[in-house]
Amino acid sequence: MKVRSDLVLRLFCLGAVGVAFGCGSRAAAPAAEQSSLAVPADTLAAVTLYRSPCFSGCPVYSVSVTPDGVVTYRGTDNVRRLGIERARVSPARVEALLRELEGAGYFLLADRYRPSEPVCGRYVPDLPTVITTLRVGRRLQQVEHDHGCGGAPMSLRVMESRIDEALGTARWTGN
Repeated sequence: MKVRSDLVLRLFCLGAVGVAFGCGSRAAAPAAEQSSLAVPADTLAAVTLYRSPCFSGCPVYSVSVTPDGVVTYRGTDNVRRLGIERARVSPARVEALLRELEGAGYFLLADRYRPSEPVCGRYVPDLPTVITTLRVGRRLQQVEHDHGCGGAPMSLRVMESRIDEALGTARWTGN
């Protein structure tokens, strides 16, 4: 059963990443209004973040925001709110988050910080992986960050935290 749930979670992760490239959403504001907002199928996500499971009960969820401020959260495990939640933030907050991440060097990061990659450095097992995507105009970058990789820049963790803060995920995750 554990193996099956891990497979389902990995498939969900792949689906979440696919949504990021096809029709997700993005936002930036902890004080967003909650509502049942419809997201047009052709809307591209500006920012997405997915946090994977770990053996010690890490929160598992994804969050994204569209350029016009529709935030979509999907809680999967070890979070306060399971399922899908939607909220809205101002487009100006989304734009500010995009500028912040771009200015912090997001587009200069490696695509993968995994144990199999030379950039990983010293590795500590059983930490979650965070997959983020950022879309600014025609520029698209996805970064897969295994938190066990000691060689990943600390700025990447800061960027991941800023996405959570800007999108207000704590109201759903409890963290």
